[in-house]
Amino acid sequence: MAGTFITFEGIDGSGKSTQLRLVSNFLREHGCETVLTREPGGTTIGSRLRAALLDANEEVDPLTELLVFAADRAQHVRRVLRPALAAGQVVISDRYADATVAYQGAGRGFDSSLISQIVELATEGLVPDLTLLFDISVRESTSRTMRRSNARNKRDRLDIEHADFHERVREAYLQIATSEPNRVKVIDTSGSVETTQGKVKAILIPFLRT
Repeated sequence: MAGTFITFEGIDGSGKSTQLRLVSNFLREHGCETVLTREPGGTTIGSRLRAALLDANEEVDPLTELLVFAADRAQHVRRVLRPALAAGQVVISDRYADATVAYQGAGRGFDSSLISQIVELATEGLVPDLTLLFDISVRESTSRTMRRSNARNKRDRLDIEHADFHERVREAYLQIATSEPNRVKVIDTSGSVETTQGKVKAILIPFLRT
């Protein structure tokens, strides 16, 4: 029996990673075998690539960034995602191909046809069954990432991008949701963690029961 592939997307500070952990715990408590992963960094090689890509002191050329993310995804698809799905597991990934469309496409300004080709090459056509897009204003996102970075005394390379970069990324995510409403469900995360969790469960539980 084929598994189920679910992705969580959104700009930094949207709360997606917190919700992913909460959902994973909830599903496991109810006997649903779940694989929790992320991009970049879902494999051993990916963890090393992630450290370099997100290092705020590292000067990464935009094309290098695009290709390294693609390399990470290719490894992730082949070593983690496809094997888990073939085993009938529920796979939940913190970011996937939509992130490349939003961050490297809209954010960095790469041509959409190039982005599509690279995404297709890395994924071999593997598309999520469901994507939850956690949406929040860039202003609130910045406030949250600042609080988070102050707590850990560190900001990553994407955190320090200008607001207009994050506005482009957010708009691209919303455009994806508009173009693929059956797959992508938008969740407003401006409220509390508990409120957002309720919204997530309201979408996810009926989906997994079908």
